[in-house]
Amino acid sequence: MDHISADATVLKYPGEPRRVDARPARRVSTRAARPGPGGTAAASLTGPPRRADGTTLGDHAARQALRLCEAAGLSGADSAEYARTLLAVLGPAAGRSLHLPPPEPSFLSDDHTPVEFSLAFVPGADPTLRVLLEPGFGAGSLAANGRAGLASVRALARRHGFGTRRLDELEDLFFPDSPQGPLALWCALELVPGGVPRVKVYLNPAASGPEHAAATVRTALSRLGHRKALDVLPEGDRPLFFALDLGDWERPRAKVYLAHHDLSAKEAARLSRADGGPGRKAIRDFFRAAAGQTRGDAEDGPEARLCRRPVQSCHAFTDTAADRPSGFTLYVPVRDYARHDGEALDRATAVLARHGMDPAPLVRSVAALTSRRPEDGVGLIAYLGLAHQQDRPPRVTAYLSSEAYAVRPPADGPYSSASSRR
Repeated sequence: MDHISADATVLKYPGEPRRVDARPARRVSTRAARPGPGGTAAASLTGPPRRADGTTLGDHAARQALRLCEAAGLSGADSAEYARTLLAVLGPAAGRSLHLPPPEPSFLSDDHTPVEFSLAFVPGADPTLRVLLEPGFGAGSLAANGRAGLASVRALARRHGFGTRRLDELEDLFFPDSPQGPLALWCALELVPGGVPRVKVYLNPAASGPEHAAATVRTALSRLGHRKALDVLPEGDRPLFFALDLGDWERPRAKVYLAHHDLSAKEAARLSRADGGPGRKAIRDFFRAAAGQTRGDAEDGPEARLCRRPVQSCHAFTDTAADRPSGFTLYVPVRDYARHDGEALDRATAVLARHGMDPAPLVRSVAALTSRRPEDGVGLIAYLGLAHQQDRPPRVTAYLSSEAYAVRPPADGPYSSASSRR
């Protein structure tokens, strides 16, 4: 593995060369939290005052990306290329000074940073690093955000030579003239060796109004050939996201994300509709470990439920001839059920070890993102996910916040994380 310099790497913003300091940022800011994905408002976000030293959102995110690439085992050349790609996808927002507050709320993170990293683990291999971005951040309106996001994805497609036909077929569904909801388009980059990312887009089913979300998802799936897909999904409170793989994927997926409020481990274990994959016990054990619950509940007795930010399930479709999903993922928002990130990190490393995965890259990645102690905040580790895709080994993913604008303080005293009822 090529070593990434701890001093500086030359990167390029759109139209402007910049030097990006690759050391971990120490900067946090004071910024009120907004409601998280489908959940209640997070705790107040606090931190030491920002310094007016010229650091931009792009500086901060690219520096983190460089160090995370190193922790994930990517070469120096690939790391620099991916940092440049990150800046290009962020567009004008990359040049915005962190001395200024966020230009608008972002549903992507609690502190409104339009960047989230994740590490996907499988046994016996380096983790795969991903970055989720909001390309239209700061565009001024949801409609403008969507237009900027589409333009950014299409520019990425031209640069790397992949098609956007699947996205183009759905544009009228997810980009109406007067969109509603908390997001327009997010773009995820899977940073694989070679410097060419795998690309995913996340769209808002409630763009034409929450009352039309289910119908929008049904129509989108039908246009992609999955005409019976919605009928096999489990009950959820509402569709959260509709996602598409674009470009160089062996089996491109269409994915539906559902929110599940007030969920128990036993109920979570019944959400999967995919053939094979993790059994109910594996899902139940993961849920309890991620949420910090004990495993002593009687099978026929009352069980603790997660009553803050909702759990999410994801159902992936690849084969139009099949009548069931080919993949299933369960996401537990660990940040709402832990006192601080030290506790969340302990749970994450235990889950990884239980699944035969090396937790060391996650520990290195936490240190690469920030110089603060894990015990001094909560939210750096945002979600833990357990995924199964047909004919592949189980995957555990840890989602990591950039914290460009703020750090959520740790909870005071014991954190009562769930209700208990029949």
